[in-house]
Amino acid sequence: MTLAAPKFLFVPVSSAEGVGEYMRSLIIADEVKRRWPNATIQFILSRQAPYALTCPYPAALLDDTPTKNIKAVNDFMSFFLPDFVIFDASGRRSQLVHANKLGAKVIFLSQHKRKRSRGMKVLRARVTDSHWVVQPEFVIGPINWLDRLKLKLIDKPEPTVTGPIFVNPNRDSQAALLKQYDLTAGGFILFNAGSGGHTNSHGYIVEEFARAAANIYRATQLPCVVVYGPNYPNAMPVVEGVTAIKELNHCELIDLLDAAKVAILSGGDTLLQAIALKIPTLAVAVAKDQNYRLKVCKENGLTVGSDNDARQMSGGLIELIKAENLGRLEAALAQCECINGLDIGMNIITDLYRKKFGVSQ
Repeated sequence: MTLAAPKFLFVPVSSAEGVGEYMRSLIIADEVKRRWPNATIQFILSRQAPYALTCPYPAALLDDTPTKNIKAVNDFMSFFLPDFVIFDASGRRSQLVHANKLGAKVIFLSQHKRKRSRGMKVLRARVTDSHWVVQPEFVIGPINWLDRLKLKLIDKPEPTVTGPIFVNPNRDSQAALLKQYDLTAGGFILFNAGSGGHTNSHGYIVEEFARAAANIYRATQLPCVVVYGPNYPNAMPVVEGVTAIKELNHCELIDLLDAAKVAILSGGDTLLQAIALKIPTLAVAVAKDQNYRLKVCKENGLTVGSDNDARQMSGGLIELIKAENLGRLEAALAQCECINGLDIGMNIITDLYRKKFGVSQ
C-alpha cells in the first residue's frame, strides 16, 4: 500500500519582525515535496508577515500569529484534515490536541530552553509524536533528570537535537550567483542582520551593518555584500565597494555564506548555519532571544561578538581577519560537531510516514 498524496500543514510563528521559523518550515516543506512529489503542502501564516503573500505554497492568512488564533487554526485543521502538522515554535496545547484528535502526526520544533520545556509538559508531550530541538546541544544543553523521568513515564521519547536546519550549498548555483554579483569565492565579506526588520534607538539595525560594510571596504578593499532582508522597508544606498541586495531566498543565502571569507551576522539561525558550514563570523544580537545563543557560541570560541554599532563592528571585523585571530577561530570551527539537521528531521518524518500509513517507503 502506498499513499498518493500525504497532506502536510506547516504552522510556524509568523509576524512583522522575525523570519527564521517561516524559513525553516519552508526548507522542510521543500524537502518534503522533493521526497514526496505528490504531497499536498499548506501553510498557516499571519497576514502581517511580509512574506505572507509570497509563500510558494498555499497559505491560510490570519490576523495575528497562529498561536494567538486558537479557534481559527483548529477550524482550518478540521477543514484541511492534515496527515502531519509541523508547529515551529508555535501552537497552544489545545491546537496540538486538536491535531492529534484528527489523526495527524504532530511535530513540534523548539529553539531555546523555554520553548523546549513547554514542549515537554506532560499534556503537550502526550499528543506530540516528535519534538525537535533546532539548536546544537552545546547551546541548549541536555534536559534535566525530572523531564527525562516524566517522558519515560508517559512513554514518550526525549526531544531530538537536530541542530540548525538548512539546505546544503549547491556548487552550480553558487558559481552562477558569484558570477551574477561579480564576486570571488573566499574574496568577500557577507553582512546579514536577519529579516531586516529589527530596530534600535537609532533606527534599523541593518543600516548599522551597511555602515560597517562601507567602513570595512575603505579600510581593507575587500568587497562587501549586504543582504538587507525582506522586512527592511527603505531604499538601499549605493556605496563604493558594497553590493546591496534586498533579499535572497534561503538557498542563495546559504550559497553566498558558504563562499564568503568571513561574515557579520545576527545571532539568529544563520549564525548556527555559518558555524555548521565552518565560516568565521562576527555576530550581533539583534533580538533579545539571541543574547544567550551568542554568549554560548562566543564562550566556545565559535564566533566573535559585537554590539550593534557600525564602528564596533568595523573594528571587530578588521581585528578578526588578522591571520592569527582568523586561524584560531577556524581551528575551533573545525572541531565543532554542529552539522545540518535537515536529514535528521526528514528521517523522522519518513519514519512517522511509514508508521501512519503502514508502507515500507
